[in-house]
Amino acid sequence: MSLNLPNALAFLRVFLAPLMFWLLLSVNSFSGVHVSWMNYFAALVFVIASVTDFFDGFIARAWDQKTKLGAVIDPLADKMLTLGAFLGLMMIDRASPWAVYLILVREFFITGFRVVMAGEGVEVAASMAGKVKTVCQMVAIGFLTMQWTFGEFLLWLSVALTLYSGFEYVNAYVRHVKNQAKKA
Repeated sequence: MSLNLPNALAFLRVFLAPLMFWLLLSVNSFSGVHVSWMNYFAALVFVIASVTDFFDGFIARAWDQKTKLGAVIDPLADKMLTLGAFLGLMMIDRASPWAVYLILVREFFITGFRVVMAGEGVEVAASMAGKVKTVCQMVAIGFLTMQWTFGEFLLWLSVALTLYSGFEYVNAYVRHVKNQAKKA
């Protein structure tokens, strides 16, 4: 199996996620480096990682390079990046613990749920609400990292969208179960 460009971009995100986390936790650790520069470095790493998220999927579809490896590594890289960033922001008191916990619980629950659904042959493509949730989470992380106005608002908007998209996945599964029961 050769490593195609979309998978390489997803793997890059896997490596950038812990770097982003480390930069967030190192904000006050370097004497002589102003906090704002550490914010910029963390934000830059996050932006690069976020851009790879867009391009890996776009390239995989446009160049017909979808793979089973990509189907696994892409969502894993996404979770590592966003959850690592939210945890780091929480640990440096830039994100509400309750908001982060709600996002974490939903992400773990729905990820497991999607695995079960896929095992039963249920299509588990990302929903539009899930895509909007991801964009909102990324913007919130950027705002919180830079300590910009509206960061906390965007965080809670992300929580609402995260929970809503989670309910969509549960509803899709319930519809699938009902359809299977009708066929039986």
